[in-house]
Amino acid sequence: MATNAAKPAKQTKEILYAWEGKDKFGKTVQGELRAGGEAIVNATLRRQGILVTKLKKKSYSTGKKITDADITLFTRQLATMMKAGVPLLQSFDIVAKGNANASVSKLLQDIRADVETGTSLNQAFRKYPLYFDPLFCNLVGAGEQAGILEDLLTRLALYKEKTMSIKKKIKSALTYPIAILSVAFIVTAVIMIWVVPAFKQVFTSFGADLPAPTLFVMAVSDFFVSYWYIIFGGLFGSVYFFFQAWRRSLQMQRTMDRLLLQAPIFGAVIRKATIARWTRTLATMFAAGVPLVESLDSVGGAAGNAVYLDATIKIQTEVSTGTSLTVAMQNSNVFPTMVTQMVAIGEESGALDNMLGKVADFYEEEVDEAVASLSSLMEPLIMVILGVLIGGLVVSMYLPIFKLGSVV
Repeated sequence: MATNAAKPAKQTKEILYAWEGKDKFGKTVQGELRAGGEAIVNATLRRQGILVTKLKKKSYSTGKKITDADITLFTRQLATMMKAGVPLLQSFDIVAKGNANASVSKLLQDIRADVETGTSLNQAFRKYPLYFDPLFCNLVGAGEQAGILEDLLTRLALYKEKTMSIKKKIKSALTYPIAILSVAFIVTAVIMIWVVPAFKQVFTSFGADLPAPTLFVMAVSDFFVSYWYIIFGGLFGSVYFFFQAWRRSLQMQRTMDRLLLQAPIFGAVIRKATIARWTRTLATMFAAGVPLVESLDSVGGAAGNAVYLDATIKIQTEVSTGTSLTVAMQNSNVFPTMVTQMVAIGEESGALDNMLGKVADFYEEEVDEAVASLSSLMEPLIMVILGVLIGGLVVSMYLPIFKLGSVV
């Protein structure tokens, strides 16, 4: 019976209404409420002692996609306002109306409407798993239960800011060489398809034997001219299907995550960033009072690497059977000795969250230094690659001209 009764409620489409009315003291008040119809809005406000005088549907312009940066900014703003003593619902109003992204404003107004009708904040967040992961919701729930929501939101905002900073650094380190090499490929293709054939016509009129490098470049140019659609189609198609397979295949993700950790140049940076996220997440959860075994549920996914996700599941299983966290981490064989030693000191001293935070700070600094040194190393390396590639093409095409000049 309960199941049948719930079905119509799921089919009811809720709409956001902007209302204005008078309270029991005759004062004009206004606000917004999400409900299934005007009658529900009137009944809800009447129970609150408000006589509705104006009521209209509120439409939102289509906004941009909601990013992790938007959620991070919202978390920081909400934490700041609650620290300042601003009530929760009013804080949502201020943040929603002040956000430039209409999609974020709509999301926050929807959450506010749920909270206003009696839903807990963490349950309201759980309705939007695309934007609020289990770690976020668990920390908010722990803050609500302990009565320290503003402190947990501040800690959560700091965690998201540091995690987002690491992700940006890793992306910038990987994007720069890929972008340069992509441009180099396009320039090379343009030279092969349009420039080299023009030189070929000139060289044909010489009637002399051409140097081997020039013949090789001409052969490659002929291949590009004849099969350019296969080259470009195959390249872009391979990249597209690779990322589609990476996104949809769990086995593909595990394989690529394992290969990325073993990459000669970027592997060390990715490993340090993963360890920093892993320890930062566990420190944040443990400091919020979430039990260790439950904390590990969110830690593996937050690390962003399938190798560490598998290791976390193994660690959680061992810890749940009475093994210490230090021993379980040593058995996983994915953490450096320094990390396990710091965790051991934290367990012995009863300051595990503090030690994990120090480990996260250390590896975040390591990532900063590694990305900086990597950038300084990649610039001359890329210049050498481009110089050899483009310079080799130019020299190959001018060799016959130099040879002709020496003969004359």
